[in-house]
Amino acid sequence: MHDLADLPKLLIVDDERIIADTLAAIFNNNGYEARPAYSAEHALEIIAEWEPAIALLDVILPAISGIDLGILLNASKPSIKVMLISGQIISGAMIGDAAKQGHTFEILPKPIEVPELLGITARLLAAD
Repeated sequence: MHDLADLPKLLIVDDERIIADTLAAIFNNNGYEARPAYSAEHALEIIAEWEPAIALLDVILPAISGIDLGILLNASKPSIKVMLISGQIISGAMIGDAAKQGHTFEILPKPIEVPELLGITARLLAAD
């Protein structure tokens, strides 16, 4: 069993609880300490007490989008690497608008292949 202090921390933010919980379980079973959040506001509450190395954010969230949360995290917590996930067509336009403003993110389409997700996450952590 791993000591949690030694595991990379990962926050998964998705308003679809089954997706957030499933991804957290996958990461927890693959050498990470992962926690789910079900809204941007919930994510900010968690980050206030527990700072992850990576935040995996769904683009389409209620109230505050994953893109806006990613921009906020980049400004206030630049040590947190941000990845976006989306299964919605509208996300492309939102991501394009953010890129025009100088905000670029790693984006993964839903459904996500687990080996690919784990590989990308490992590469992001290794980029330190």
